[in-house]
Amino acid sequence: MSIRKKLVLSYIAMIVIPLVLFGCSIALFISLSGGGFTDGRHTGGSWSSQDGPPWAVRGGSAAAGDERFAALAEQAKADPAKLDSGDWQREADRQLAENDALLVVAKQGKALYMSPELQQVQGGVADMLAQQPQDGAASASATSIELGGRMYAVDSVNVSFADRTAGAIYRLAETNDASRFFHRFIPFMLLTLLAVLALTNGLLTYAVSRSIIRPLQALQRAAGQIKEGNLDQAVRLGRKDEIGALGDAFEEMRGRLQESVRLRDQYETNRKELLANVSHDLKTPIMAIKGCVEGIRDGVADTEEKRERYLAMIASKADEMDRQIDELFLFSKLDLRRLPFTFAKVDLVRYLRDYTEELELDASRRGVTVAFENAAPGGEEGALLVNADGEKLQRALANVAANSLKYMHRADGRITVRLEERGGEAIVSIRDNGPGIEQAALPHIFERFYRAEQSRNTQTGGSGLGLAIVRQIVAEHGGRVWAESEQGAGTTIYVALPTAAAEEETV
Repeated sequence: MSIRKKLVLSYIAMIVIPLVLFGCSIALFISLSGGGFTDGRHTGGSWSSQDGPPWAVRGGSAAAGDERFAALAEQAKADPAKLDSGDWQREADRQLAENDALLVVAKQGKALYMSPELQQVQGGVADMLAQQPQDGAASASATSIELGGRMYAVDSVNVSFADRTAGAIYRLAETNDASRFFHRFIPFMLLTLLAVLALTNGLLTYAVSRSIIRPLQALQRAAGQIKEGNLDQAVRLGRKDEIGALGDAFEEMRGRLQESVRLRDQYETNRKELLANVSHDLKTPIMAIKGCVEGIRDGVADTEEKRERYLAMIASKADEMDRQIDELFLFSKLDLRRLPFTFAKVDLVRYLRDYTEELELDASRRGVTVAFENAAPGGEEGALLVNADGEKLQRALANVAANSLKYMHRADGRITVRLEERGGEAIVSIRDNGPGIEQAALPHIFERFYRAEQSRNTQTGGSGLGLAIVRQIVAEHGGRVWAESEQGAGTTIYVALPTAAAEEETV
């Protein structure tokens, strides 16, 4: 899941979960308080006398108030003298106030005592009393009236005073929805809402931030390791979101940095080997040339025959140095991609037939026979076209053949050049019956400066760049090169080039 979806869902949860928990908390509070909202019925412009308006909160507290008011009424009936007692009136008012109710004691339709809260609405109380029957009957009734902008549920009991004067006592319980609701529930609602919001937002924020911060910390640690030069610590976040994509990109970057460092170290090693090998390969012929020169100068070559032999050796070593420098220069340009290639369509059947004829002239002087086998479709009259630079390709084939001739020490030496087509590739194989190559050395023969014969004797090995140049030239043609060998049976070098038809289909 993406971080964007996580954030959207967390925002929705921060709204929905607090509302659900808040509603459940309010319902639980009302249930535990033993009360509920009555469904008073409105008829004829007034609420039913027994239920009151629908917002009137009734329940355990109201029931207790009813019992307390009934007990006070019984006391007044049993001892009418208490009705005129101020102490009894204040005590009765206090007891009713515990249940959020007010007291009015009326005598002959006039208020004898009323709760202090009703002092400011005496006119309304007087109107209420004027509407009540004053027959002195002992009865109880309930109604609803409005005093001072507040709605009250009124319970009354008719009583008789000590002087047998008719009167009544009234209990007024406020049923105004706003005041009672705000008075009883708003503090609880606010505290509950704050607690639910804090808990929900805290948990969701912690969960979401933890899912983001932990992988970022892992990336930070990995970056610190890279800064210290340690590129071996892999970053595996295992996520499918944006941070996971960042971790994958970071891991790819680390891998590429590690590879670049490895290549840098390899290049440095190659550079050192290059200096050592070039120094060794050039120093040997130079030493031979210096020895011949000193021999001529010191009069050691005191005959014409010796002088000719010394001069021939100087010329041979100079040619050897020239070849080595030429190969080194060519390989450097190939390695730096500074050698231009001119590609054209080349018929390999005719090209290889001409090449083997030239190779046979040089090989015959060494007693080696050369043969060409054409296994390409169409036979001798057919054509197999490739896009190639004829000059560079000839140099690659010449290096392979020169390598075969250099190690050929058999009287019946033989080199076979074969052409065939497989899977959209023209495959040229150059096979000899020489001594072969050890299997341990076979994977390395195309590496620069590598020699299967490690003594670096120029009589048994060249500069070590010949086959490396072959690989570079073939790679520039979009091809591949490999070798097969069996000791005592010979070596085969394969050069595979994409055919012109296969390249056109690819494009």
